[in-house]
Amino acid sequence: MKNRFFIIALLLIGSYVMLSMTLKISNDQDPWEVPAKFEKMENPYASDADADKIGRTLYSKHCKSCHGSKGLGDGPKADGLDTSCGDFTSDAFKAQSDGSLYYKMIIGRDDMPGFEKKIPDEQDRWLIVNYLRSL
Repeated sequence: MKNRFFIIALLLIGSYVMLSMTLKISNDQDPWEVPAKFEKMENPYASDADADKIGRTLYSKHCKSCHGSKGLGDGPKADGLDTSCGDFTSDAFKAQSDGSLYYKMIIGRDDMPGFEKKIPDEQDRWLIVNYLRSL
């Protein structure tokens, strides 16, 4: 009787581990393809003096709940998402062009909503990109 219980428990634990691994693999995202037009796009507000203040305010309103106050991907909504929020302080993130960040913000994908309608002003979008650079 003890052996049956042990075997059943072992099978359940093994099934759980396999399911967890499958879900982890399915949550890994494919590389985010950015059209060349955006990849090469220049930030017309890269040296805007108000970027930090305005960009920070817009980030707090639209991004902080998922990406966290310091851009580490640890906002209060992050754990409820199926995909990773990423780390804005990482070298991989910082290596992206401003145009690439702009594109990802306005188009979105998976759990990341597109902000084309929520942030209709082009300058505001670029100021968020500038703020992301300061994290």
